[in-house]
Amino acid sequence: MLFSTSFLSELFPDTKGAALDNIPILEVTTDSRKKSKKSLFIPLKGESFDGHDFIKDAFNNGAVATIWEKNRELPAFLPTDFPVFFVEDTLVTLQRLASVYRQDVNPIVVGVTGSNGKTTTKDLIGTILQSHYKTHRTKGNFNNQIGLPLTILSMNRETEMLVLEMGMDHFGEIELLSKIAKPDYAVITNIGESHIEYLGSREGIAQAKLEILSGMKENGLLIIDGDEPLLTSLKTRDNVLSIGFDKDNDVIVENYSMTTKHTLFTLNNQIQYQLNLLGKHNVKNAIFAIKIAEKLNVPMEKIHDSLLNIELTGMRFEIISGKNNVTIINDAYNASPTSMKASIEVLKQMESYPKKMLILGDIFELGEHSKRLHRTVAEVITEEIDVVFTVGSDAREISKQLVENKLTIETKHFNDKDQLLNSIDGYLNDQTIILLKASRGMKFETILEDMMNE
Repeated sequence: MLFSTSFLSELFPDTKGAALDNIPILEVTTDSRKKSKKSLFIPLKGESFDGHDFIKDAFNNGAVATIWEKNRELPAFLPTDFPVFFVEDTLVTLQRLASVYRQDVNPIVVGVTGSNGKTTTKDLIGTILQSHYKTHRTKGNFNNQIGLPLTILSMNRETEMLVLEMGMDHFGEIELLSKIAKPDYAVITNIGESHIEYLGSREGIAQAKLEILSGMKENGLLIIDGDEPLLTSLKTRDNVLSIGFDKDNDVIVENYSMTTKHTLFTLNNQIQYQLNLLGKHNVKNAIFAIKIAEKLNVPMEKIHDSLLNIELTGMRFEIISGKNNVTIINDAYNASPTSMKASIEVLKQMESYPKKMLILGDIFELGEHSKRLHRTVAEVITEEIDVVFTVGSDAREISKQLVENKLTIETKHFNDKDQLLNSIDGYLNDQTIILLKASRGMKFETILEDMMNE
């Protein structure tokens, strides 16, 4: 049980029905279509829908109580004893309820934000902590003003560690999430270009990410990418730990190397770690997790074992086999210029594949900076890469820049995915590795499906 209707009535005293009874609530849901068991239904409103219109579906699917905006008429079909809690705004109420429940359960909270790598870092932290503690973490990327409260409200009361991803695309959003979550530990993975369309500059993005400090507990620990110049000023603050490859960091990566399936590295020239993810960017992501685990007294052997058995959210550098035994890296969950360049750098180091191919698509939410930032991707595409296919409108800039660079790389641009799919088959063989990378809205999984099917 999460809580009861009597618990809710203390928070929201304007009620109807059997709200004062001790009816157990096992789930909180905002989705009327979802089958649930003894759930509290919170109807939210969007631009083109109003959850209040779907209370009957929620009732039929297992809701035993509802939050309800005062200005909305209750439908006549509801039983007279059905618990209803009247509020001014259901979204604000969802967030308040999550904050109260988080305080009631009182787990140690780790908040993770950053332009790139926050989902992987969240998964790394969650995997290591769950080896030693009862741990609950964000599923998928439920990291916004709705997803984070729902994540909190889905943890059970025995939770000891709560790992929360915090996303945003406008100022003020991370501040809100931090004040709901009240993290004991916070991580800023990096500062990239994601959402620069709304935040104006990388400096603006850094400012938005630093909002994670708004709700941090006193003496909470902030861990940052110390190689990022926009975060350098934080290094002089108390309770800040900087990690990275630069020598002025608190935690310094040394002896970095990569095999076909693992990345090896040493921290401060002491303990060596082996990670079942590839690339320098994932080394940093792993260090965030290692340092939090050490602070929380996770045994070293459990840390090492966890790094070899990371459970990642899908479509993040998944290495899979396709038609004719071609190797495919499915990294198409999302993209920014920074993350695209990092994935390309990893591919360049995978020396066991004779032929390396990139299939790159548009990166969204770059606004007026889009064409310029797409061109910067070409900076890391060197002659270790054999073939580059781009698809979309602004991804054309990557191909154009490569042609201007006069490299001996086969380069083609396609206006749509169908054109590209017609040109792929000749490259699908056991000598080739192909990286798929684009923003989520490009739906590159359709390209992957074609490369997988016989």
